[in-house]
Amino acid sequence: MSTAGTQRWGRFVYRHRVAVLAISLLVVALSGLYGRDLADRLTQEGWFDESSESVAASKLADTTFGRDTDSDVIALYTAPAGKTVDDPQVRAAVTAQLAGLLHDHPDRVLRIDSYWDSALSGQFADDSRTYAFASIGLHGEGSATVDNYLAITGDLDAGAPGAGPAGTTVELAGLQPVVEGINTGMQDDIQRAEMIALPLVALLLYFVFGGVVAALLPVLVGGMTILGTQGMMRLITGHIEVNVFASAVVTLVSLGLAIDYGLFTVTRFREELAAGRSVEDAVSRTVATAGRTVVFSAAIIAVSLGALFIYPNGVLRSVPYGGISSVLLAAVLSVTALPAMLAIVGQRIDLWRWRRFARAGTEAEIDRGIFSRLAVRSMARPWVVIVPVVLGLLLLMVPFRHIEFGGLSEKYLAQDNPARVAQEKFDALFPGFRTEPLRLVVTGADAAQLSDIRVQANVTPGLTGPFEPAAPTRDGINVLEAGLVDDRAVDTAIAVLRGIEEPDGVRVMVAGVPALERDSIHGLLEGLPLLALLLVAAAVALMYAAFRSLILAVKAVAMSALSLGATLGILTWIFVEGHGAELFDFTPGPLMFAVLVLIVTVLFGLSTDYEVFLLSRVAEARANGADPPEAIRHGLAHTGGVITSAAAILIVVTGAFGFSELVMMKYIAYGMIAALVLDATVIRMLLTPAVLKLIWRPKSPRATSGVVAEPDTAVSVAQTAEKA
Repeated sequence: MSTAGTQRWGRFVYRHRVAVLAISLLVVALSGLYGRDLADRLTQEGWFDESSESVAASKLADTTFGRDTDSDVIALYTAPAGKTVDDPQVRAAVTAQLAGLLHDHPDRVLRIDSYWDSALSGQFADDSRTYAFASIGLHGEGSATVDNYLAITGDLDAGAPGAGPAGTTVELAGLQPVVEGINTGMQDDIQRAEMIALPLVALLLYFVFGGVVAALLPVLVGGMTILGTQGMMRLITGHIEVNVFASAVVTLVSLGLAIDYGLFTVTRFREELAAGRSVEDAVSRTVATAGRTVVFSAAIIAVSLGALFIYPNGVLRSVPYGGISSVLLAAVLSVTALPAMLAIVGQRIDLWRWRRFARAGTEAEIDRGIFSRLAVRSMARPWVVIVPVVLGLLLLMVPFRHIEFGGLSEKYLAQDNPARVAQEKFDALFPGFRTEPLRLVVTGADAAQLSDIRVQANVTPGLTGPFEPAAPTRDGINVLEAGLVDDRAVDTAIAVLRGIEEPDGVRVMVAGVPALERDSIHGLLEGLPLLALLLVAAAVALMYAAFRSLILAVKAVAMSALSLGATLGILTWIFVEGHGAELFDFTPGPLMFAVLVLIVTVLFGLSTDYEVFLLSRVAEARANGADPPEAIRHGLAHTGGVITSAAAILIVVTGAFGFSELVMMKYIAYGMIAALVLDATVIRMLLTPAVLKLIWRPKSPRATSGVVAEPDTAVSVAQTAEKA
C-alpha cells in the first residue's frame, strides 16, 4: 500500500472509529468462542520425520501387528517393608487390582502383562523380589492413548507410599505418563503466560508511558490477539495435527509481538500529539509510519516462520500455520482496532498519569537523551566499537561446537515429577528392559535368512541383550527388538544395523523410538543449510524492498546472524554443558532436536524485526534532508527507548515460560531472553550505528519512493547509501 493509501486508511479508521473497534471486538470474541475447546484438540503427534525409513518401518509393523503397547504404562510395585512381591497377600491384592482394571476399562486397556503371570515371573521382578512391575497396553493412538491413560490412573492407586494394594507403593512409568507430564506442563505454561505475563506487562507499560490508558492499550491488543488466535488455531486443528508444544510457542511469540506492536504504535501516536498535531492527523500519521512498519515487521516474522515448511515433521509445520496466523492478526489489529482506540481516546491518552513519566519528550529532550549520546559516541570511533563487540559475540559462539541433540525424554520433566522419578527408578532396577527399544522390521525372509540377520544384528555394540522376536511371523513380516544400554550410542547401533547384508528379496529396516528420533535429528540438521538460505534470502529481499539498499539488507542479516550465533552458544553453555543447572533447576543434557530449528527461525525473525523499526526512523530523517550521521543519530534517539521497552516486554512474556518445569520450554525462554538482551543493547545501540557510519557517506537525498519513509517527503534510504 502506498504512503497516500496508508494515510487515507488512517483517516478512514478515525472517521469510523467506533464501527472499526466494534467489528474488531466482535470478530475476536467469536474467534475466541469458537476456539474455547482448543486445548482438547491439541496432540502429542508430529515429532518424527515422516519421510524417514524408521517411520515407514514403524507404520508397516503397526499395520501388520498393531501398535507396540509394551511401553505404554509401566506400573512399578514396591512391596511393603518386611514383605516381598511373592507374599500371598500382595499377590492376591495386586492381581485383583489388575484384573479389575481389565474388567472395568475394556475399551481403554488392551492387555496387561505382569510379574504375577506365571510365564513372566522370572523377568518382571528384581532379584530381591522387593520390586515388580506390570506392563499395561492401551487402546488407541496418539492423544487417544493419553486420554485412556488418564482414565485408568485413579484405579492404580499410584502416589503416596503404601497406598497401593496390600500396602504396596505404586509408581507409573512408561511413555504415556511421561507424555502426559509434558502435556500438562505445556498447558500450565500457556496459562501462566496469559494469567501472569499480561498483568506484569501492563505494570511495565505504566512505567514506560506513565499513564494507565496508554499502558492498557497494548495489553488489550495482546489479549485480543490471544483470544483471536485461539479460534484460528482451532480452525487449523480441523485440517492438521497441532502439537501442544507448537501451541505454546505460538502463544509466546504472538503475545509478545502483539504487545510490542501496540507499544510502537502508541509511542508514535503520543509523539505526533506532542508535536502539536490534531488527533485525526496523529492517527493518520501513526498508521502511515508505525502502522506500515508493523505490517512489514509481521511480514518478516511470517516469512521466517514459513521457512519451517521445508520440514516434514508435524510439530514444525504446525508452528508456522499458527504463528503466521497469529502474527498477521496482531499486525491487523495494530492498524485497525488500535488506531480506532487511539482515535476514541485522543488527547486523553495520558489520562490517570504519573506526571514524572507521562509527558512525551520533546524533540530537543530526545536529542539530548542517552540513546542519542550512544549513537554519537559509537559513530565517533566506529572501529573501536565494532572490533571488541564482534569479537565478544564470536567468543559467545564457541560453546556451540559442543551442541548435542536428543529426543523426548523424562529428563525434560522436573526432577521431582512423579513420571520422571518412576522412569528413572525403573531403568535403574531393570536395565535389561527398555521402554523404548530398537526394532528391526524384516520383510521377505525365510527362517534361515532371519536367523542370519539376527546373528549379524546381535553383534551391534551397546545392546542390553540379543534381538528377540516381538511377535510371530505374519504376512512374511518379522519384528525383532532389543534395548540399548545408553541412548547416546544409538547412532553407532543404527549404522551397524543398517549395514546388515540383505539377501535378494529381503528388506531390513530399523525402527523403534531411538531410530525415529535420530532420523528426525539428522533430517533437521540436513535441512539447516536450506533453512538458513531461505531465511537469509527472504530477509535480504524484504529489507531491500523496504529500504532499496542491498548494503542495509546484508548488514541486517549479518547482525541477526551474530545475535543468533551468540545465543546458541549461550544455550549450549547452559543447557548442554550444565552451567547454572542448579540455579535454573534443570538436568543438563542434549537439546530437544526440534527446539534448535524453532529457536533459529523465531530469533532470526525477531532480530530482523528490531532492525526494521530502527532503520524506518533513519529513513524518515534522511527523507527530511538529514545527512547520514545525523539520520543515524536521529533514528537511534527516537527508537532506542522504545526498542529497549519492547525487548523488556518480550523478556517479561518469555520469562513466564522460563518458570516452566519443562526443560524444552526453558530453552526457548532463556534463548529469547539472551537474544533480546544482546540485540537491544550491544547490537542495536552500539554495533549498528558504528557499522552504519562506515557504510554511509554524506550525500544529498533524492526524492523517490520508500516503503517506510516519512509520508510527506518520502525518500528511499537506499538511494543515499554508498559503500565507504
